[in-house]
Amino acid sequence: MRNNRDRAGALVTHALLIFFALLAVAPILVIVVNSFKTTQGIFGQPFALPNADTFSLGGYERVFTRGQFVTNYGNSLIVTVGATVATLVLATLAAFALTEYKVRFAPLVGGFFVLGIMLPIRLGTVPIIKTMISWQLMDTLVALVLVYTAMSLPLAIALLMTYFKAVPGAIKEAARIDGAGELRTLSIVLPMVRPGLAAVASVTMLPIWNDLWFPLILAPSKENQTVTLGVQQFVGQFLNDYPALLGALTLGAVPLIVLFVVFSRQFIQGLSAGIGK
Repeated sequence: MRNNRDRAGALVTHALLIFFALLAVAPILVIVVNSFKTTQGIFGQPFALPNADTFSLGGYERVFTRGQFVTNYGNSLIVTVGATVATLVLATLAAFALTEYKVRFAPLVGGFFVLGIMLPIRLGTVPIIKTMISWQLMDTLVALVLVYTAMSLPLAIALLMTYFKAVPGAIKEAARIDGAGELRTLSIVLPMVRPGLAAVASVTMLPIWNDLWFPLILAPSKENQTVTLGVQQFVGQFLNDYPALLGALTLGAVPLIVLFVVFSRQFIQGLSAGIGK
């Protein structure tokens, strides 16, 4: 009797999960499918697949001829990769130092980074703008990389500290006895915290690629626009061209979906392991 109840509960749970998954995916599929249609096909058969009468690539042609999506993709790639690499390097060094060296101010510094997780960086937009102007970095990709790195460091450091604390101390002591320096000891420990590094990379990349606020504030020129900002401005210019509009939305969403699909397993495993530790 209990097994039947467990099976019924599992069935209901899976049915609800499938329902909510379809509820989330269906609008995206509708946008992607309709981006390959003519305007008449979009309004006449919005939920049907493209056929010989409604299929058209005109929307994508207008997107690439009138927009700058190649440049936008390149800028987003530079900013995302640059900020992610900088975050991984700095967070790894900081987390290793905070967990390895028992100094009085280490808990205070760790609490400072936790405080940085709770305070949204957008509250400091005005000081950030003043700083970038004084450094002559306004309307540059470097400004975005610096801001995103600072935004991502608190969570990255807090997450990696849980992994470094779980590394057996005997391994590090054995490396030091053999004459390894601190950087060499860190390199020996790094493979043991690889899930944490993957989690940090995934949790850093997704918000950066999808952000609109700082590209709009710090790098608004056409030469430095990211994909998200480029899509937003394209949508404003071609509001009545529905095939081009849906094509632009698809091009803006596809990289984010690919990033999530590729790194979702590492993200979930990394965060779950970090909580367990």
